[in-house]
Amino acid sequence: MKKVLSFVVALFMCILTVACSSPAKEETQKVEEKKEEKQEEVVETTEEETAEEETAGDEIGDTVVLYSSMTEFDLEALTTCFNEAYPDVEVEIVTGSVGEYTSRIKAEAGNPQCDVTWGGLMDTDGDRYADIFEAWVSDYNDEALDGYSTPNGLYSMDHLSTVCFCVNTELEKELGLNIRSYKDLLDPKLKGKIVLSDPNSSSAAWNNLCNIFSVYGVDTDEAWDYINQLMDNLVVVEKSSACFNSVYDGEYVVGLTYEDGAIKLNQNGSETTEVRYPEDGTSAFAAGMAIVKDCPHPEAAKALVNYVCSAEGQTRMAEYMEGTLRFTNRNYETPENAWLPSSNDMKWVKRPVSELAEKKDALLEKWNNLLGEHQ
Repeated sequence: MKKVLSFVVALFMCILTVACSSPAKEETQKVEEKKEEKQEEVVETTEEETAEEETAGDEIGDTVVLYSSMTEFDLEALTTCFNEAYPDVEVEIVTGSVGEYTSRIKAEAGNPQCDVTWGGLMDTDGDRYADIFEAWVSDYNDEALDGYSTPNGLYSMDHLSTVCFCVNTELEKELGLNIRSYKDLLDPKLKGKIVLSDPNSSSAAWNNLCNIFSVYGVDTDEAWDYINQLMDNLVVVEKSSACFNSVYDGEYVVGLTYEDGAIKLNQNGSETTEVRYPEDGTSAFAAGMAIVKDCPHPEAAKALVNYVCSAEGQTRMAEYMEGTLRFTNRNYETPENAWLPSSNDMKWVKRPVSELAEKKDALLEKWNNLLGEHQ
């Protein structure tokens, strides 16, 4: 009887074990199957993403050639930040003034060597370069600050270049001067001590002329009378960078220049130069990028322009530069450690862009004739 009872209990336990373990085993198998399915999905997704990235890389190519008048540090910021987003695209750079590189592009028209330009092209250019640039603008044109979207369908406006004085404070002190306004530049003590680049080839110099015309009136007698007096103290050079570098070197007391170039002296530790804005009022032109007609790497060029004009690209570049350049996308964020002063702390004068664009050639001709009388 005991044997029968033991057998029954053992049989019951066996049945119970099977009954309990089978669902658990089935559940375990289902979990394992789901894990395998997820792993397969992950592998497939990764492969798809990799394929998409490779396809994107193939679509834009691995090279883009840039002609630029921007500073060495600006170009360092551009290439570093752009390559964070496009690590497989090499940016080949050729530097020069806007006059130099536009002439080069025209000379290469039969066999374009450049894809895209950065710096020097401004909202007062009108359609003067329509023969060498594609009628294409950034996908972010609608995000530009009011008044700083494309003026002609050729340029993608990415940053502002604001007129300023770069002053050597030690030399200024030696002369007993306090240079704050355009009138202060006419002091006889500054004869041969003010430097400006050539407005025929330098966008920075043309920018400064535009500000004088904005203060005194475009093509007015008052404006030309002032310019005529200024030329008594002025030295005209070829390179726009000389208008802050030579002031730092002590060759000149004042440089008529642009803030993002001059402020870098202070960023790099200069204690003898100071960026000042004319008390009469300052203004800025919007500077743009443009894609060369029939360029060899059009997709890479578009990717570069879109990056520089996007809020993300401008925020990253501003962070890298520590706020030494004012950008145009209304959604970009200025870093807390920006070197440039807030726009709210400056006196601005309205710039008549359309009139300046229309009269540019005539104004430069008058400038050249007047300068010839002083030489």
